[in-house]
Amino acid sequence: VQLQASGGGLVQSGGSLRLSCTVSGSVVSVNAMAWYRQAPGKQRELVAGATRALVTNYADSVKGRFTVTRDNAKNTMLLQMNRLEPEDTAVYYCNADIWVSYEDEHSEDYWGQGTQVTVSS
Repeated sequence: VQLQASGGGLVQSGGSLRLSCTVSGSVVSVNAMAWYRQAPGKQRELVAGATRALVTNYADSVKGRFTVTRDNAKNTMLLQMNRLEPEDTAVYYCNADIWVSYEDEHSEDYWGQGTQVTVSS
């Protein structure tokens, strides 16, 4: 089981990017999914998340600018980022709580490899 994140890049302030996260491999279910980010010299922080029931939550700093969506049938999650600011510059990580096998007693936490988002002023 792997999480593959993509869609990062360099964009000017005020621009937009869309990140994608896909769960590959055979799984029983993908529960909560979330995007985190880590800027140089700072701790990793939650950006946005979506439960399997499609309940979403956002960091205050991105509310009204970012939108998280997911497709349970495809085990994918998107993060649409609008009105990007230089402060959004960070490596963005995809995270998911996944129940891999019926033989497992509980789900496990998985992380993607990270994708760089750079916003120039």
